[in-house]
Amino acid sequence: MEAFAALGTVLIGVLMVIICADIVARNSMGASLPLVSEGGALLVVTLVALQLAATVRAGRLARTEVFIVSFAHRFPTAGAILNGFYDLVGAVVLGVIAWASIRVVGKDIAAGEFIGVPGLATLQTWPFRVLILAGFAIAAIEFAVRLIAALRRVTGKNR
Repeated sequence: MEAFAALGTVLIGVLMVIICADIVARNSMGASLPLVSEGGALLVVTLVALQLAATVRAGRLARTEVFIVSFAHRFPTAGAILNGFYDLVGAVVLGVIAWASIRVVGKDIAAGEFIGVPGLATLQTWPFRVLILAGFAIAAIEFAVRLIAALRRVTGKNR
């Protein structure tokens, strides 16, 4: 999971370099570099997917902390149930996204999907799709791990 987050961080740097190079090209040559908009769009989704599991593990996803923290402190069992429900929904949603992504990856590989302009610059999409699939699958697993921990708090089986 940490390797995926680190790869996402590296890809953020790559995206920044690509965008800066495109800005320089637009200002100096009056034209955009090939693949910048399509590649940037794929990279942004890939970055989110790669860093999502680490974000879940760190408890850094946006949610209503104002309510849940005081609620869980006042009512520990009910708070654990509510947190468990949140984790269950996260695991199911990301699991469904990962499951649906399997077909997309297969289609991209079978059809030789690419972005760009043939003869000018193209880039296969399947490596990005595989990283997106893996990122969402690992994030779903992390939500499931958090769900199990919440269930242990509810049942009093903290180990």
